[in-house]
Amino acid sequence: MRMNNVKKLWREGKPAIGAWLSIPHCFSAEGMAHTGVDWLCVDMQHGCIDYSDVVPMLTAISTTNVTPFVRVPWNEPAMIMKVLDAGAYGVIVPMVSNREEAERAVAACRYPPTGMRSNGPNRAMYYGGPDYQKHADREMACIVMIETPEGIEKMEEIISTPGLDGAYIGPTDLALALGLPPVMDNDEPLHIATVNRMLELCKKHNVIAGMHTNSSKFTQRYIDQGFQMVMLVSDRGAMTSFVKAEVARLTGWTPATPSAGQGTGGY
Repeated sequence: MRMNNVKKLWREGKPAIGAWLSIPHCFSAEGMAHTGVDWLCVDMQHGCIDYSDVVPMLTAISTTNVTPFVRVPWNEPAMIMKVLDAGAYGVIVPMVSNREEAERAVAACRYPPTGMRSNGPNRAMYYGGPDYQKHADREMACIVMIETPEGIEKMEEIISTPGLDGAYIGPTDLALALGLPPVMDNDEPLHIATVNRMLELCKKHNVIAGMHTNSSKFTQRYIDQGFQMVMLVSDRGAMTSFVKAEVARLTGWTPATPSAGQGTGGY
């Protein structure tokens, strides 16, 4: 079976740097896969992406050695199983608030007797290889997002869930759960303390700590801190930021339509 290169990096104690895909097209996905990142996440929660977009995007990513993940819209086993069957090598599950919800996500990623994943890895066998079912439980990554008030309160019971590979922070939802403004790269002391607590619990329970960022400055900061799954940039953000910067360099010309701003993107 094709190895999950991100899990290999984690086993070696190395960080994996990734990017986020919110544009529903295989060509942009393929372009992002050729940028040198370790992983790409197809975002079905906040991106403009449906399942019919996911399959060609995963196919495009498979022209490279980049590991494909999907953030599913909700902790719903049928959708988790469906994107794994399509060739995702892991799922990021949002808004997980307690041990029971974490267990449900893990079970959907594992075949019986360990879990409840139904057998039918149609495209996944083309991507992963004919022995996919034999090794899939080892290679699939189950990552949950801790970003609700209940999830913060029950952080350790979530992170200690057997079979869980990683816990991932969406900074803006975490901020809202803490009663703070939804800032992506967040320096609020309470936010920092909560992030640090999650990292320590991940280390304690041998679970990968993941973080969403909006700049290389914060990406580097979290890598140096010990996070092993860090998002550097999104396709939409990279495109708009680059064009805005190029427009700002022009002289003797005023844009016809003022920029509406980029916003947080709902992460």
